[in-house]
Parts: sequence; C-alpha cells; structure tokens
Amino acid sequence: MNKASPPMPKVRFMDRGTPPTVFTLILLAGLGALAMNIFLPSLPQMAEYFGTSYATMQLTVPLYLLCSAVMQLFVGPISDNLGRRPVMIAGLLLFMLATLGCILAPNTTMFLVFRIAQAVIATAMVLSRAVLRDLYTQDQAASKIGYVTMGMALVPMVAPAVGGAIEQVADWRVTFWLMFVIATGILALVIWDMGETAKPSSISILKQFQEYPELLRAPRFWGYALAAAFSSGAFFAYLGGAPFVGSIVFGLDPFWLGIYFGAPAIGYFCGNWITGLFSTRFGVNAMVLAGCIATTVGSALTLLVFLSGHGTALTFFGMMTLIGLGNGLCIPNATAGMLSVRPHLAGTASGLGGAIMIGGGSALAVLAGQLLTPASGAYPLILIMLVTSLFGVFSILFVIKRAQTLALRS
Repeated sequence: MNKASPPMPKVRFMDRGTPPTVFTLILLAGLGALAMNIFLPSLPQMAEYFGTSYATMQLTVPLYLLCSAVMQLFVGPISDNLGRRPVMIAGLLLFMLATLGCILAPNTTMFLVFRIAQAVIATAMVLSRAVLRDLYTQDQAASKIGYVTMGMALVPMVAPAVGGAIEQVADWRVTFWLMFVIATGILALVIWDMGETAKPSSISILKQFQEYPELLRAPRFWGYALAAAFSSGAFFAYLGGAPFVGSIVFGLDPFWLGIYFGAPAIGYFCGNWITGLFSTRFGVNAMVLAGCIATTVGSALTLLVFLSGHGTALTFFGMMTLIGLGNGLCIPNATAGMLSVRPHLAGTASGLGGAIMIGGGSALAVLAGQLLTPASGAYPLILIMLVTSLFGVFSILFVIKRAQTLALRS
C-alpha cells in the first residue's frame, strides 16, 4: 500500500506567518543568476576602463564562483541553527553593500574585492533550495526546485542581452546600479513574505558544522553532489570561456554577444519544466541520468560540428541549449537527492553540495579562460565541457548502483 503524501503546507502571499511563495523563491534564485552574468558582455570594455587585460577582468567569474563556494559552506549550517529568514535578509543587505563597492571602485583591485564580496548572494540560492526541502518530500522537492529554477532560467536568458544593451548606450556601472535596485525590491519582498520554515534547533552553530562528517561519509551524497558538479561544470566552463569565444574568436559586439550568450538558458528553462512535470513520476535518479546524458551529447555534437568545419557563432551557441537542457534536468533532481540523504541536515547539505558544485565550476572557469587563445579557437572550451559531462554520467551511475545494492540488502 502506498503511503499517503504529507499535506501541502499553507502559503499566503505577503504573510510572514506562512512559508514564502514560490514567486519569492524564484526571484531570490534569479538574483543570484543575475549577479553572475548580466555584466559579462561588458568584460572587454571594463578591462579597457580599468587599464588592465581581459584575463585579469575575466577573474571576476572564477573568483566570484570560488567565494560563492566557500560562502555556501557556512550559509547552510548557520541557517539550520538561526533560521532561513534572518540569514536571507542579512545576505541581501551584504550583497547590496558589495554592489555599491563595485560601482564606486577606483581601480581593478578594489573592483575585484567587491565583486568577490557580491558572492554573498549565494545565500539566496542555498536557502531557496533548503526552504523547499523543509516543506516537501524528496520527489516533491525536486519538482518544486524544478519550477523555481525554471522561473530563474528566464534571468540568464534576458540578463546578458540587457547587459549588452546597457553597454551599447551607457556606462558599465549602470549594470551594477540595476543589480542594486533589484536587490532592494527583493529585500522588501522577503521581509514581508518570507516566514520561517526551519525547525527550531537547540544545536549550537559549532555543533552544526561538526555534522559535516555525517554527510561526507554518505556515498549517495557524494554521487549526487558530483553528478551536479560535473554536469554544471560544463556550464561554468562556458561562463569562463564564452565571452572570449564570442568576442575574440567570432568577433561579436557586446549586444549580440549578450543575445547569443543566453542560449543555454533556453535549454535550462525546458529542462526545469520537464523536471517539474516528471520528477515525481520517474524519480530523481532517472532524471539526473537523462540530464547528464543530454549534457554529454551536446558537448560531443559541438565538437563534431567544429571538427567538420562548420563551427560558427550560431552553431556554437546553438548547441549550448543542449548543455542547458542537461543542467535543467540534472541540477534540481541531484539537489533534491543531496538534501534527502540526511533530511535533518538539509541546509548543511544544500551549502556543502553547492560549494562542491560552485568550487569545481570556478576551477573550470579559470581553466577555460587560461587555455583559450585566438589560435586555439573554441576547442579547449568544448573539450573541457565534454570531459566533465562524461564524469557526470559516471557519478549518477554510481548512485543508481548504490541504490540497487541498498535495496537488495533491505
């Protein structure tokens, strides 16, 4: 006999006595995506403004990702102890201060410092996932995360194009002012709409951090975390290398680079839509496997197209929709899996899993930026995406094998 599903939590918009609405969680997750990529079409112009090289300005991507990874290690346990709501509000306030620092930075060093500090907005992504796991079962959470990230996917579709358009008509600082204004509006929404969802904890913050070994000893946690990390690694490598490929290899201006740059988000939107519809039917493992395969196929086809001599801006960025589709299938389901291995450590698992994913992504973004040259073309980036995608497939196959073994033992 099937167990009855737990009752759905009551949610009322703009009522701090109930959990936040999905709309609020979408905006929170979307702000993190906005901060990551809206300014990327301006990187060549920002390098010229600060009198430095493109390679130096490109460090805004991997350093931001690295700091985001470190931040997530702390956000999860702190929110498990203090609650989701106060930590979210503090994260938004700190992000706004860091954004002002970017706007007022007098030189490259200060800009990089404040840009890295903007990574505090990782709080929004970590806690939007943790809130959903607070409220729903594993498969329900995967479906809800899919819908939240589907809405979030609209941001990277639009943000680079908006950033490119701003670069064409105004100073690059306008892009950061836009981030500041949007963050202010979301902060007001969180204050009025986000009720607390974490269960009260009597465990100290130090004790909360000491729970990490429990997660690190769980093979399934590692399988899910690495599947998400390798699948998303293809996208993070893209973040680090695509501005160079678009502007230097294919000669796109900032506006068209912004238009093309959002191609993976189209696939990501579709992948999250499919996740929202089918995760409860097929389960998270099957969905993660499908996502990792899609990412691998997309990378392999891109390589074949370039080897056949048909590598253009249209074919390169067009194929990236398959990378986005794979991420849209893999990441929400792998995240739900990670958070369900030890449900009482949902915040900690969200932070640690996110740190593994983003930390690996930052390394791949650096690698892509360092290997790409006008002579190499797009090949180093394509090969990085293909190799990481294959490792993603191996990781989820390990989880599936582990689940089968556990089922036989029980």
